[in-house]
Amino acid sequence: MDRGITVWLTGLPSAGKSTIALGVAERLRADGHRVEVLDGDEIRGNLTADLGFTRADREENVRRIGFIAEMLSRNGIITLVPVIAPYSASRDRVRAEHVANGTDFAEVYVATPVEVCTSRDVKGLYAKQRAGQLTGLTGVDDPYEPPNHPELCVPAHTQSAAESIGVVHGFLLTRIAA
Repeated sequence: MDRGITVWLTGLPSAGKSTIALGVAERLRADGHRVEVLDGDEIRGNLTADLGFTRADREENVRRIGFIAEMLSRNGIITLVPVIAPYSASRDRVRAEHVANGTDFAEVYVATPVEVCTSRDVKGLYAKQRAGQLTGLTGVDDPYEPPNHPELCVPAHTQSAAESIGVVHGFLLTRIAA
């Protein structure tokens, strides 16, 4: 059975978190590992649709996702979590829950600058914010607190998606083999 781990990919909207997580999941599955991806957008549409975007709601969103991630990882599933999770304290609480249960956890900071994210604008959020149709956009008019000590920092703006996927995949292989 696989050794489970939660890999929390945090970063700004359009940083490349989901692209990296899905690519890593594909490689791991090809290698025969059991993997789940808890994508923030999918979770928002299904599990946490009752939550808004206040600080309290964002923290509750992270708490719920963290709970599910820990449960999956504790049961031998490699769990990739591409979620903005803008507040350090929320991410730290998720890490603490994993530690308390003896479940491996790694924070990966997808460190793409806001200027690059704005130019990518995968979901059109930055354009909506500029047009006054959206407020509370993380990293623009709502805070994003970068991790102080992530296990891995991925400069997704200075390398290709395939290179970023390779870096995270390699990191994970060393973690699950340890």
